[in-house]
Amino acid sequence: MSASTRPRSRARRVVSIVLLSVAGLLVAGVLGIVIWSQVGVMDAEAGPLASVRDDDRITVSDVGGNVVMSPASDESTVGLVFIPGAKVEAEAYEAKLSGLVAEDGMTVVITRPWLNLAFFDPRPLSTFTDAAPGVDTWLVGGHSLGGVRACQLAPDADGLVLFGSYCANDLSESGLPALSISGSEDGLSTPEKIQAARDMLPADAEFVEVPGAAHASFGDYGRQAGDGTPTIDDADMTADITASVTDLLARL
Repeated sequence: MSASTRPRSRARRVVSIVLLSVAGLLVAGVLGIVIWSQVGVMDAEAGPLASVRDDDRITVSDVGGNVVMSPASDESTVGLVFIPGAKVEAEAYEAKLSGLVAEDGMTVVITRPWLNLAFFDPRPLSTFTDAAPGVDTWLVGGHSLGGVRACQLAPDADGLVLFGSYCANDLSESGLPALSISGSEDGLSTPEKIQAARDMLPADAEFVEVPGAAHASFGDYGRQAGDGTPTIDDADMTADITASVTDLLARL
């Protein structure tokens, strides 16, 4: 082997080692995210979930991996695609959204984001609206990180509802009917954060701050680290959510 070939061989070995190291770090990073996404998932509380399953006004089914809540008596023409917060089980939102089905006759599709994190779920809105083909008017909404993702899907919907959340993309010129429901005691999506992101929504967006509601008040999965202390009970929270969305439906 000539002297001129040896440096090139060494350079190739160095490049190979660097590429293998980078690949190893990427694999370790992906595995770390997957493992983290499965640890500490917040499950639905049994009592509120049972109350929905025992309500003969509501039919609950699994369609394409989504939780679909629909009125048992009539076909609905208006629906809500709801995206859960980070690492919160889809079923944990059934009770708080049940009034929309039982009282407003809506169909609610609660998604199951990939890796339990809406940020990593690239599926379009049609993936979820296909679960209820009879519905022709769709709201999209979500809680916490799910609301951030809902904002990204909102241009394909007829309206947007944020539950303890706010937009990271600008919808101010979209003309989309929009509703933000927040909690006065929310320690994560605080009133200050909701206010700071207000300009991301259309000027006529409606903002409803529920007195006594914390971040976890929008679901039934127990307390959440960093959250405030709620003073509102579950029945009143469900009623406030139902009334606020009913008002938005009147604007469609």
